[in-house]
Amino acid sequence: MRTWGRWCAAALMAVALVMAGTAGVAAAESNGGVRVMPLGDSITEGTQVPGGYRIGLWQRLAAGRYTVDFVGSQFNGPGSLGDHDHEGHPGWRIDQIDANISGWLRTYTPRTVLLHIGTNDVLQNYNVAGAPQRLSTLIDHITTAVPDADVFVATIIPLSNSGQESAARTFNAAIPGIVQSKVNSGKRVHLVDMHSKLTTSDLIDGIHPTAGGYDKMAAAWYGALQSVSGSIGQPGSGNPGAGAIKGVGSGRCLDVSGASQANGAQAQIWDCNGQANQQWTATASGELRVYGGKCLDVYGAGTADGANVIIWDCNGQTNQQWRFNSDGTITAVGANKCLDVPNYSTANGVKLQIWSCGGAANQRWTRS
Repeated sequence: MRTWGRWCAAALMAVALVMAGTAGVAAAESNGGVRVMPLGDSITEGTQVPGGYRIGLWQRLAAGRYTVDFVGSQFNGPGSLGDHDHEGHPGWRIDQIDANISGWLRTYTPRTVLLHIGTNDVLQNYNVAGAPQRLSTLIDHITTAVPDADVFVATIIPLSNSGQESAARTFNAAIPGIVQSKVNSGKRVHLVDMHSKLTTSDLIDGIHPTAGGYDKMAAAWYGALQSVSGSIGQPGSGNPGAGAIKGVGSGRCLDVSGASQANGAQAQIWDCNGQANQQWTATASGELRVYGGKCLDVYGAGTADGANVIIWDCNGQTNQQWRFNSDGTITAVGANKCLDVPNYSTANGVKLQIWSCGGAANQRWTRS
């Protein structure tokens, strides 16, 4: 069993890494929303401004009440970024992304892909004339692997070096025709004119945007996503939106005891009945809301095994943030422990708690 001291040290280190914007690979974050994969190179990763455009995009999605889950094998950005997952790889060219894309798509099955790639082909002068065809092939591989996904293909942003900027413009000029050819063949591919949204004054080092430049990218992505129905779900509902959360072991639903709306009312399992006290909405900030303004909450911000799970006025604290995991478990973010039915019970009225994650049926849940 992990001691309290070791847990604190690990938690503090994790927070420090996120706050410093350190890049890395980590367990995927998920709020159960529409899976969006930011895909590309260092501009997706956020070189110079860790998190890059994903910061402003996340903020716009949250303000618009969209429930979105960024996905990918990489992880970085500030603590204010609600979901740090992405597929941005500094220094990578189109062919390097293409060599790995099928595996990533199998693992993360995105509903939407945001693709900004080609800058390193230009910077490395890597067969630039062949770059449009490489991009076309990459798009084909994406649409084959996830045919129901919407793929947003951006023109690459400006470069300060005049020769490289000329090559970038030539590459960009081919992209509308590539996208149109995919549309003509029935693919869900969309053009995003990113190049025109920034100027060289928006670059911090001649290549990567300033914070303001990244925010301009965020605005362009957000506008494009809003223009395509379904690509980020519906505002205020997300995907899957309000609904029941059912225990795998018990077959009963996450329920507020006595249908109470009072602060401190305990969460329990009960026969699924579709009533308001069993209707939970995952928000972009990681909350599980019931009755509109009450949140699933770990009592007293507890972190110990056995801490009670209740409802309370939503306040944005980490003891009201929950993460849906691919194995069906639901992690209490503040405690890093799982929503748990004590003693594997299946009876009506059993009060819920958090407990060290083990992945057993009493810690696994399905949504409907």
